[in-house]
Amino acid sequence: MNVMPNVNKDATALIPPRARVGLIIPSVNTFSEPQFNHFAPDGLGIHVARARVAGPWKRPLPEMKEEIAGAAKLLADAHPDVIVFHCTNTSMTQGPQGEGKILDIVTDATGIGAMATSRLVLEALQTLGMQKVVLLTPYKSNKAVIDYLTAAGISVVQDVALKLEAKDFGSVTPADWTRLAKENDRPEADGIFLSCTNTTQIEAIADIEATLGKPVVNSNQAVLWGCMRRLKDKVPVAPMPQLGRLLLDKS
Repeated sequence: MNVMPNVNKDATALIPPRARVGLIIPSVNTFSEPQFNHFAPDGLGIHVARARVAGPWKRPLPEMKEEIAGAAKLLADAHPDVIVFHCTNTSMTQGPQGEGKILDIVTDATGIGAMATSRLVLEALQTLGMQKVVLLTPYKSNKAVIDYLTAAGISVVQDVALKLEAKDFGSVTPADWTRLAKENDRPEADGIFLSCTNTTQIEAIADIEATLGKPVVNSNQAVLWGCMRRLKDKVPVAPMPQLGRLLLDKS
């Protein structure tokens, strides 16, 4: 498990966490840790455990149960306020019922409240009034994401799956994501959903919103937003316009 204390970017001293978030991330993920530690407000500690739950290790939930429970128990030793199962595609693949079972696995193993990327993304889309979206991902297929969104009443009017291997997700630059959003935008789309926790997408949010005049949701952005909302009594935060409309309102 990696534990990376939140750093005050304007000082040399570490800021003791006033609240802690535990993330269960896929073992192949190399972007969530630096992005969460960069964007997390002072006083929000980010703690990470890895699990083989995506890419070549993605499999039916019963076969991943012990893997998820083990990662959750490791995080519990750091006493986080909440634990997030942080993999968009895997949590959406399970559907709403399976997503709930993932949260039950985490809570049963730790006694700590749990959230999933899939549900926080859905809440973010609904908060921004996004009922028709353009979906951009590095995945082999977007079917699981489309099925999950459709079941929640959100239509995907255009989707692009770049069909990359996980090790190559980071090769797509923020400028590439902005270009893809511009090329694939549709007049009927309410906004853009950039799905994946293991990409540079979060760095493209502000540019895409400025270019298209539409809101953008990304997996890491939505999870940080959801955690900040839950923990705002412990860690007051200011609006973060660099992360788009979703984080303009600190409420």
